[in-house]
Amino acid sequence: MKKQRGPAVALIAVLALVLASLVLDSIQASNPIRDAFSYVAAPVQYGVAAVERAASSLSERVRSRNALVEENRALREENDELRKQIVLLHEAEIENESLRRLLEFKQAAPTQQLLAAEVIGRDPNNLLGYLVVDRGRNDGIEVNMPVLAADGLVGRISAVTDNSATVLLITDPSSSVSVLVQRSRATGVVQGAQGHRLVLRYVTQDSSIERGDIVITSGLGGNLPTRLVIGQVVEVLQSEASMFKEAVLVPAVSAADLERVLILLNFTPVDVAADMRAAQE
Repeated sequence: MKKQRGPAVALIAVLALVLASLVLDSIQASNPIRDAFSYVAAPVQYGVAAVERAASSLSERVRSRNALVEENRALREENDELRKQIVLLHEAEIENESLRRLLEFKQAAPTQQLLAAEVIGRDPNNLLGYLVVDRGRNDGIEVNMPVLAADGLVGRISAVTDNSATVLLITDPSSSVSVLVQRSRATGVVQGAQGHRLVLRYVTQDSSIERGDIVITSGLGGNLPTRLVIGQVVEVLQSEASMFKEAVLVPAVSAADLERVLILLNFTPVDVAADMRAAQE
């Protein structure tokens, strides 16, 4: 029974305090009951207000963070797109420069019939012995046609299909080209060597070869046109015991960097040996 009276007594006490506070408010300005309640409730109100402010600040920080995350994502996407555009523009610049040099080369040789071709394959052994281009028999390509770049001779067509052709590079060890040292007019033969090098051989001892000399095709043997740049002498090899001098050349054309070439269509190789045999008969 006493337990049931407890809540009722508390409720009556609260109601009495409220009533007394109302009476005091009506008869005087000062209200000790209200002041006491405010004194007790103020810290609670302050705490509640502080919690509300903290919650509001946290919510604002969350919204700001989400906005920053979204902004960063948008900026990353924009940055990626700009990078792609820069790559494409740079690639277009390289392609335009390559095409410009090939065009200038064609304009410098107006009597030559040159066909542009794309490099579509390389030596899988990475020895750069040959290239594959996207022109073939259907384009008028034949075996032994010279293949050029803006900087000089690349090689010769060694095999042809209907829509592609294989180019034997002058750096391949099986390749040999009759050449002329431009400065001294010394003659010899350039052969491919390991390491993508060229070696000039069979130059007589009394002929002059110096570092920096430019070596060009001589046309001897009738297999290639004259005055195509082969490379530049970087080292002269001379032995008193040998009948000939030799020299190491750096190729004028870097086959590893080639993307496009020109095929000389209107050059017909001459079979000198056959002509000599016919003359003797």
